[in-house]
Formats: sequence, C-alpha cells, structure tokens
Amino acid sequence: MTKPKVLIAFYSRNGSTDILANAIADGAVQEGAEVRLRRARELVGEDVMSQVPGWRENARAMNEKYEAPTEADAEWADAIIFGTPTRFGSISSELKAYIDSLGGIWFQGKLNGKVGSVFGSTSSKHGGNESTLLSIYTPMAHLGLIIVPLGYADPAMFKAGTPYGATHVSARDSLKPDEDHLAVGRFQGRRVTSVARGLQHANTTESAN
Repeated sequence: MTKPKVLIAFYSRNGSTDILANAIADGAVQEGAEVRLRRARELVGEDVMSQVPGWRENARAMNEKYEAPTEADAEWADAIIFGTPTRFGSISSELKAYIDSLGGIWFQGKLNGKVGSVFGSTSSKHGGNESTLLSIYTPMAHLGLIIVPLGYADPAMFKAGTPYGATHVSARDSLKPDEDHLAVGRFQGRRVTSVARGLQHANTTESAN
C-alpha cells in the first residue's frame, strides 16, 4: 500500500500557526505519511503589510521556506489539513482564497472522499479559536471532504487543543506553542494519516472485489 499523502495548507502571520503546522507534519510522518507543507500568500501589498510590525518580514521569510498551495497539491493529497489564525472569529482571507480557488477540481469531483481536518491559533484568550475551526467545516463539507475532528481520543487532548483541531493562544504573540500544544498537533497528524490509510485500504479492497 502506498503512503498516505497529506497536504497541510495554512496561513501564518507571526509564526504560531506555522509551528503547529510543523508539529502536525511530524505526527503525520511518524504515522507513515508523505507530507506537503504549503503557506497561503498575502492578498494585500507591502504598503499595507508595512503598517503591522513584522508582517512583511515574516511573510518574506515564510514564503522563502514554503511554496504556495495549488490545485495540484489538493488533487495529489489523500488528506487536506487546513490551518489559519483567527480573523474576527473566522478564517483568514488568505486561506479562504486558497479554498475558493479549488472550485475547478471540486466541480470535477476530484476532492470527494478525501480526509479533511483543521487547526488554528488566535492572539487572545476566547479570541475565536473554536468558532474559526468550525467555520472551516462548512466549506470542507461543500468540497466533499470527510471531516476528521480530534475528539478526546488521546491523553494530549486533556491538556491543550480543542476537540475540533489543534489550537494555540499566543497572548498577543508573546507565547509560542508549548509541548502540550505540539503534542496535540502531532496527534492530529497521526490521526488524520491513520484515517486516510484506512480509506485507502477500503478503496483498494472495494476495487479488488
């Protein structure tokens, strides 16, 4: 059986979502996945970015590190994990723009039956982590993804994260995800990969019959 292919498509401005994305990637690799990490690109120019301290510099650094997600990445993947910082209690426009760009392959039915999961971060306590993750469930359902939440299926879930996906509160960018939050991320990577592998096996068995 081939390795499950996992796409982690995320947007990060100040690094917290980036760190969670890498923890999820580590967990997926531990479970035997082939992983692509991709960062969505800004929708505004540098004149706007320069008004927020560090935004332009962080964007340049992360864009050098990661390719932008594409339709081809989504078609390649057996599982797609979306990650975003909270923007007024909902998904960032940068990640949403990528999801909206998938309309072509959605129309062709190429996303049906792939595994889908979400993670995110926010600057302030009660800043919308859970509402943001739940808001992404809606377009995931329209895309035809099989949504995989975390529940409380691992001891790490009783220390950090949410049952909907890995999360972090940065306290206005003064805190980075600690080991408890990274453990939830790694669990998410393992869980999504395990489900993707199970679907691979089921589809292979069905084709053989």
